[in-house]
Amino acid sequence: MNIFNTFRERIDAVIDELVAEGHAVQRPDTSKMTLEPPRDPKHGHMANNVAMITSSSFGLPPKDLAELIKEKLKNDPDILSVSVAGPGFLNLVLRPHVFHAVVRHVLKAGSDYGDSRIGSGVPINVEYVSANPTGPMHVGHCRGAVFGDALCSLLRKAGYDVTREYYVNDAGAQVDVLARSAYLRYREALGEHIGEIPQGLYPGDYLVPVGQALAQQHGDRWLGAPEAEWLPVIRQTAIDAMMAMIRSDLAALGITFDVYTSERALVEKGQVNAVLAKLEGRGLIYTGVLEPPKGKLPDDWEERPQTLFRATQFGDDVDRPLKKSDGSWTYFASDIANHKDKFDRGFAQMIDVWGADHGGYVKRMKAAVNAITGGMGELDVRLCQLVKLTRNGEPVKMSKRSGSFVTLNEVVEEVGKDVVRFIMLTRKNDAPLDFDFAKVVEQSRDNPVFYVQYAHARIYSVFQRSKAEWPEANLSQAALAEADLGVLVHDAELDLMQVLADWPRMVEATAQAHEPHRIAFYLYELAASFHSWWNRGNEDTTLRFVQADKLELTKSRLALLRATALTIASGLGVLGVTPVEELR
Repeated sequence: MNIFNTFRERIDAVIDELVAEGHAVQRPDTSKMTLEPPRDPKHGHMANNVAMITSSSFGLPPKDLAELIKEKLKNDPDILSVSVAGPGFLNLVLRPHVFHAVVRHVLKAGSDYGDSRIGSGVPINVEYVSANPTGPMHVGHCRGAVFGDALCSLLRKAGYDVTREYYVNDAGAQVDVLARSAYLRYREALGEHIGEIPQGLYPGDYLVPVGQALAQQHGDRWLGAPEAEWLPVIRQTAIDAMMAMIRSDLAALGITFDVYTSERALVEKGQVNAVLAKLEGRGLIYTGVLEPPKGKLPDDWEERPQTLFRATQFGDDVDRPLKKSDGSWTYFASDIANHKDKFDRGFAQMIDVWGADHGGYVKRMKAAVNAITGGMGELDVRLCQLVKLTRNGEPVKMSKRSGSFVTLNEVVEEVGKDVVRFIMLTRKNDAPLDFDFAKVVEQSRDNPVFYVQYAHARIYSVFQRSKAEWPEANLSQAALAEADLGVLVHDAELDLMQVLADWPRMVEATAQAHEPHRIAFYLYELAASFHSWWNRGNEDTTLRFVQADKLELTKSRLALLRATALTIASGLGVLGVTPVEELR
């Protein structure tokens, strides 16, 4: 039940009426009509822009058209009043029974409240995390992992057929460095003193168990052997060990993937060669010399003929190299094959979640997707900014285990999965985020995860009190759905119901915008509305939820409370956070 869609349809019907009455020659396009809560609650429950976007079709100033629409809407039995504001906004005030119907619907829908069919089952691929398999995940990966996972849950709730994908970068030079680092630990496990880890290798202690496993499996077989012989074997063993570690780190956050795609497999199957051959056949690959980059030249810059993709034909700033100086493919070439593989698997819609340091890579990848899909594929790239770790305002030091960074697992072990996931979504993905270990577990309104969980726990405490007061009363969800909701007319109650009514619209809007952080904001607003009602009951005893001598009134308020708890749980479910019934 999405009351915003309901009233959108009614406003559309009014436009049809005005056209039929001869006010317009043809029916105007209302696809860009918005209907949402006004910024100022004093303006009503819904604000609508239809008069401003259709006035030219009617040959009227927006305000005059708004007045015509207003007169039609005044006859709607669900609308208490309509006013025209500003340049032609229509502000609607709804009758209380509209919100009572929302509460009843929530109680009947349960955890499915807010589910939408707007996605129409369209397949959509979300690739996120995709950390190089060279060590444990760090807190920088954590933000993209949580964002991507919450986005997938949000899209699924909105009706899309979502596939969670991890792209394993196991074909580049970094995995050869990993193999050499593991080989050093292998020698160490066999009793050799290796001293300090040489510059350029991975120094973290996490490779010690890998070296020990290699020693146990192979003995001294690879000691003194040429690198060309041991590198492939040790590389695969190390990659497998790192991916097992990464899976474990992700599991601590409650994250699993549907698909793991190997870059090396794409290369070995010839898929990179195949997709680039097709591009070359279309004249989109050529040999040329790029102009030097603006500003200071990189140390590795060289002016030489290169194999280039005509990215500028598809909106990029410059054409892009596909081969390195040693003749091997660039990461970009493999990434083209990866996205072509996704498209061939039925994903015309693709979302990639990357770190902020990949910002310069966005245009070329979008250009490539446009080229390889003939314009039929769509790629949206979401960049996640850095996370600044502090403790009481002081920077957190590096991890001994990793050798250079704080691991994701260390963060989760200290504050818990739910806190990490919620806090990672309290800022838009492209805005920097501060994570203070002390503040994120603080029990105060300033800590959003506590504030929301506290609302959920408080509601459960009310039900415990009610059961103690009336042990024989039927306070089940089904029974509460039949309660008399007409008595819920106080401003505090109506304000809370209005926020509840906004949940389905919020699901659809945030899913279409690919912005799951807005769910966290919504939950905070919902919790604030509930806490406000609670606090008013402290001042006015007639507003308290449990009225010892008024079971029926108590049932009505419990119905609203249960609907609130269900909506909080629904929102937390999107974020991957478990709602609590008791705070300790």
